[in-house]
Amino acid sequence: MNINIFLITGVIILMSLTLSAQTARLKGKITDSEGEPIEWATVSIPLLGLATKADSTGNYELQNIPVGSHQIKVSFIGFATKLLTLTIADTKLQVRDVALTSISNRLNSVVVTGTRTARTRSESPVAVNILDSRTFNITQSNTLADGLCFQPGLRMETDCQTCNYSQLRMNGLGGSYSQVLINSRPVFSSLMSLYGLEQIPANMIDRVEIVRGGGSVLYGSSAIAGTVNILTKQAQKSSFTLSNNSSLMGNKTWDHFFNANLTAVNEEQNAGVSFFASHRNRNSYDANGDGFSEMPMLQNNSFGFNSFFKLSPQDKLEINGWSINEERKGGNKLDLQADKADQSEYRLHNILVGGFNYEHQAKDKESSFSVYGAAQNTKRTHYTGIDQIDAWGHTKNYSIQSGVQYNYISSDFLNGKNTFTTGIENQYEYTFDEIKAYDYLIDQHVNLLGAFLQSDWEVTQKLTVLSGLRLNKSNRIDKLVLTPRLSALYKLGTETQLRTSYARGFKAPQALETDMHMAFAGGGVSVIRTDDNLIAETSNSFNVSLDFNRASEHFIYGFTVDGFFTRLYNTFVLEEIGTDQNNNQQLLRKNGSSSSVRGITAEGRFNYDQKIQLETGLTFQKSTYDEAVSWSSTISGTRKYLRSPDLYGYYTLSFWPQNRFNAVLSGVLTGPMKVPHFAGAPGIDQDVLNTSPTFLENNIKLSYRFTLKQIKQDLQFNIGIQNMFNQYQKDFDIGKNRDSNYIYGPGRPRTFFIGLKFGLM
Repeated sequence: MNINIFLITGVIILMSLTLSAQTARLKGKITDSEGEPIEWATVSIPLLGLATKADSTGNYELQNIPVGSHQIKVSFIGFATKLLTLTIADTKLQVRDVALTSISNRLNSVVVTGTRTARTRSESPVAVNILDSRTFNITQSNTLADGLCFQPGLRMETDCQTCNYSQLRMNGLGGSYSQVLINSRPVFSSLMSLYGLEQIPANMIDRVEIVRGGGSVLYGSSAIAGTVNILTKQAQKSSFTLSNNSSLMGNKTWDHFFNANLTAVNEEQNAGVSFFASHRNRNSYDANGDGFSEMPMLQNNSFGFNSFFKLSPQDKLEINGWSINEERKGGNKLDLQADKADQSEYRLHNILVGGFNYEHQAKDKESSFSVYGAAQNTKRTHYTGIDQIDAWGHTKNYSIQSGVQYNYISSDFLNGKNTFTTGIENQYEYTFDEIKAYDYLIDQHVNLLGAFLQSDWEVTQKLTVLSGLRLNKSNRIDKLVLTPRLSALYKLGTETQLRTSYARGFKAPQALETDMHMAFAGGGVSVIRTDDNLIAETSNSFNVSLDFNRASEHFIYGFTVDGFFTRLYNTFVLEEIGTDQNNNQQLLRKNGSSSSVRGITAEGRFNYDQKIQLETGLTFQKSTYDEAVSWSSTISGTRKYLRSPDLYGYYTLSFWPQNRFNAVLSGVLTGPMKVPHFAGAPGIDQDVLNTSPTFLENNIKLSYRFTLKQIKQDLQFNIGIQNMFNQYQKDFDIGKNRDSNYIYGPGRPRTFFIGLKFGLM
């Protein structure tokens, strides 16, 4: 009897040991709802402490799963977590493919701007923000300029009452301190920066990647404040959309947009092209009834394409190009030729931009190289004058950029993974701009040769260190210029990332985009001269940011806090130096003292079940010179940066009570700032430095989408109000002798809009 009990007990123990030793493997692929792979998604069995991550193609494998029933958890930030029940009966391989539903695709998007290589946004050691077509759509942003203000740390500013040229300010610095890229290439020239951000229609843009601070100095000399990379629409599947938007500004001025997009991809998915076209027609707007416009009339026609060809599994060629033809006229007597008016600014732009990128990847995927080139050509006919003076001017501007880049991945670099990037590139820009009536001439050649080396080292699973060095040779500087950068990413768990960066930058002594614009002041024009002794400006930039995001089955929420500090040496300043023989104001671009820009940007985001989403950002900053700048020859100077508010921000609040209807509230906040006001207009007898009021521009948009089942297409109807409480400047100068640079606040008065969109959505 005892022997039988012993035998039975032994058999039971042996069977238990055998079953416990039986384990299985689970593998599969993680994709999003569009079938695109999700790299680095986590697959786990929490109760057993087992976990693995998907690779760069979305494939995963989880080993040593014991026999029994288990709950599998599949998660990745920005997607709803999915729970699966898995029963293991034997050691056979189990296969489970999983599709996750996106809650917010920005947190896990692949970005290229921060490191010049593809990285998921959450894994990038340089913080990258994304402005995508969704934001353009919900905020009724028809141009790039309209949409950029809905990004943290960015502010769009209109700087001329007559022609409405604008500039982007990042982290408190002017437009010339931001490097604007088109498809990752710096061919967005100084001249294009005057009007180009408003000339680019939103329907040509796939997304905009934004790096604030000097963490992207590997792109060249203008990336002191940051980098804006405009990535045009790419062909992913065959489709088309047509849309029309009409706006009524101030109850009297119409602004019409017509956009068309067409995408074609072949059955093999190895070639495709995306076409876009846009037409804009806007009448002029006179805010104060003096017969002179505050918003110029303009007509814009844009057309372009972006194509790809997969020549082999390892070779890909991309070719893109677009054109812009824009005519704008402000002032009075707009039905006459510009030189027949009492005061007028006229601009006729013809712009061509194109580029290519050829990339080869080794079969082992450890190395790759690319050869690229891009160019733009701008021809401009312009007029700036009072009382029919013959002040016609002509501008020629072109830039060419080409280079090679090589990437190598060392999978076992000091027990970590390191991606080395090196390359050499050359950028050349020529600008000729002349108005003989004002003895005004810019004849400028700028050539910048750069070589760069970067190490993107994943030291551990938690720590990534990015270091880089660019060697620059400018034809306008005698010495070689080194611009290093160092960034680090430390993961405080799976939901929190800490980033820090340092970068050194420089700006060559050259005419800036604002130097190519003439304002009206004191009964004449304001001409900017460049000091013959102008020397290079240099900078040191520091950024520290904390990024937190938590995702669950129904919620995603998070925040980012970013601190920035930039120290500028030999800062470029603009000072009044009197008038010429024709009583035209003379301003001199020169080196001033050192200056500092410091501040904090806070971002917040919240999404519940794709029913409610809030995104917001607020920047607090200080921008000061060490010594006062004499912007006027008649009153004391100031140490504070002009036109630079200490507080600005934005918000978007979206509601989707059902799949076909959404409502969006959005707004842009601009705090008080110092705005110079030159004398000359009626009632303005002396120069004065004014402080602008606080503006909060609020917008609302309602949209409803119908499905036309017989033709399998969608029709979307939208209606709304921009600047609904009419937060608009109230003290514009009047008459032909106005100071046209005395303009601040929102770029439009209260505006009602209505639109239709037809196609696949």
